[in-house]
Amino acid sequence: MHGAMSTILSIANLSKTYASGLTALNNVSLDIRKGEIFALLGPNGAGKTTLIGIACGIVTPSGGSVTADGHDVVRDYRAARAKIGLVPQELSTDAFETVQATVRLSRGLFGRPPDPARIEQVLRDLSLWDKRNDQIKTLSGGMKRRVMIAKALSHEPQILFLDEPTAGVDVELRRDMWGLVRRLRDSGVTVILTTHYIDEAEEMADRIGVINKGSLILVEEKAALMKKLGRKQLTLHLQQALPAVPAELGGWNLQLRSAGEELEYSFDAAAEDTGVPALLKRLGELGIGFKDLNTRQSSLEEIFVGLVSARAGAGA
Repeated sequence: MHGAMSTILSIANLSKTYASGLTALNNVSLDIRKGEIFALLGPNGAGKTTLIGIACGIVTPSGGSVTADGHDVVRDYRAARAKIGLVPQELSTDAFETVQATVRLSRGLFGRPPDPARIEQVLRDLSLWDKRNDQIKTLSGGMKRRVMIAKALSHEPQILFLDEPTAGVDVELRRDMWGLVRRLRDSGVTVILTTHYIDEAEEMADRIGVINKGSLILVEEKAALMKKLGRKQLTLHLQQALPAVPAELGGWNLQLRSAGEELEYSFDAAAEDTGVPALLKRLGELGIGFKDLNTRQSSLEEIFVGLVSARAGAGA
């Protein structure tokens, strides 16, 4: 990462309100740096797909603008769209076409001259070369997903959008996709992916933006964000219900759940001293027995709830 990062995609004050009155995007501004992998995280319905739709010229914004490598996506649609590759969520391809034919056709649609060597390279990169003469309808879901990526890359875009790239995909394909995205980034392509899997953002992204109810509520370098969000919960299933958290346990962030039968301790998973051993020792000294304990990492949904309620509290 060099100091002066140039912006390749600029989103300014973008809003979208549908005829139904639904506000899908509310004044979103974001600059994407050339050569980064940017993950846009958010629950379903947060506005991720609308944002991509506008950037790709499929959805008309109600306000604001998007420029791709200096081209306004509305005023200069063709030039902007030529810079962009889009892999949509739903697998829509011409089932009877062969893999090679559909990717070749995609390239032509963007006015690029035929380039068999380029098409071959894309298909090889995606492990599709062996299947180049197969009809798309004969392929597995994972292979169809690869064909969608090949189509999106056929015209050598500078910016690649992946909308929920691994939703409903097996673990092995997720790993492959992650590897592929990194190779694309290494070749100079800027990648923007939407996801609701925090592990995907954690695995892939240089930066993470969190979108909720149409507003961008946070944009952070990944490392900084993971530090903040690395919270874990330890749940102790008590032998006897407690009426309240004993005063002697005031030093830990504890809450009683399930009518006093569960004691929940929240701690920072990344901290040197999690406080767990000391807590367990103290419980022993106080004679508070537990029959079971389990831990879990905070999920994306909880992180959102945390971020969103914290913002509401701050009057943002």
